[in-house]
Amino acid sequence: MLDKLIGGLIGGFLGFITAGPLGAIAGFVLGAFFEQGGGRNTIGNDNSDWSQWESSQRTYNPNDYTQQQRQQGDRNSFLFSILVLSSYIIRADGKVMHSEMERVRAFVRTNFGAAAVAQADQIMRRLFDQQKKMDSQRLGSYEEIVIESCHQIAAYMTREQRLQLLAFLADIVRADGIVANQEVNALRTVARALGLSDSEALSMLNLSDGATNLDAAYKVLEISPDASDDEVRKAYRRLALKHHPDRVATLGDDVRKAAERKLQEINAARDLIYKARGL
Repeated sequence: MLDKLIGGLIGGFLGFITAGPLGAIAGFVLGAFFEQGGGRNTIGNDNSDWSQWESSQRTYNPNDYTQQQRQQGDRNSFLFSILVLSSYIIRADGKVMHSEMERVRAFVRTNFGAAAVAQADQIMRRLFDQQKKMDSQRLGSYEEIVIESCHQIAAYMTREQRLQLLAFLADIVRADGIVANQEVNALRTVARALGLSDSEALSMLNLSDGATNLDAAYKVLEISPDASDDEVRKAYRRLALKHHPDRVATLGDDVRKAAERKLQEINAARDLIYKARGL
C-alpha cells in the first residue's frame, strides 16, 4: 500500500524531510502505512529512505546527491510540507471544513492525479489525529513542531519557494469564504517561522480580491493607499520580481503554473490601482 502511496503522491527521493522535525512527522505518518502493509518494504525507488527517517536528527547534505535527486527531493519536500502545514492551518479554528479539505484535494489532484487524492486524505487524517493527540497531552505542542518544521523548511527552501508555499496555505484559509481570526493568526505564525513577513501573509490572503477591491489591491502590493505613484510602481516591480514563476521552476511545471496564476492576480491588483490613480 505504501509503495503505491509514495509512488503516486511523493514518489522517489524525499529530500530534506528525511531529517529533523519533518522527518519525525514523515516517519509517524508514512510509517503507519508500513505497519498496515505488514512490514518495511520500499519507499519510492530508494530503500535507504526508511533508515533516514528512523533518525529524525540526521542531517541532510544536498552535496551528497545528484542535481536530479536534489530537484526531486526539493519538490517532494515542498509537497509534503504543504500537507503538514495545511493540517495546522485547517484546524486553527477548531474545525475541519469540507471546503478546506476540498481545496487540498484539488491541489493534490492537479499535481498527482485523481488516484492520489484518497491517499492524501489518509495522510491528512493521520496528521489531524497526531495534532489532537499531542495537544491533548500538552496544548500547543503540535504548533511547536509545526514552527520547528517551518524553521527546517526555511533552511532549505529559497524565499520564492516559501512564498509559493505561503500562497497555497492562504488559498486554504480563503476556501470556505470565511477568514477566521484564528486562521489568519495561524498563517502569520507560519509566515514568521518561514522567515517571511506579516505583510507578505496578508498579500497572499488578498490575492483573489485584488482585481476588484482597491483596499485588497494595496494589501497585495504590500503598500499603503497613501503611497506615492512612484512607490506604487516600485512596489509592483519588487513584487513581480520575487514572485516570478521562473524562481520556482525546479519544483515542477504544476507549481510553476500556480506561480503564473499568482502573478496574474498580482498584475490585476496593480491594474486596479493604476486605473484608480489614472496611471
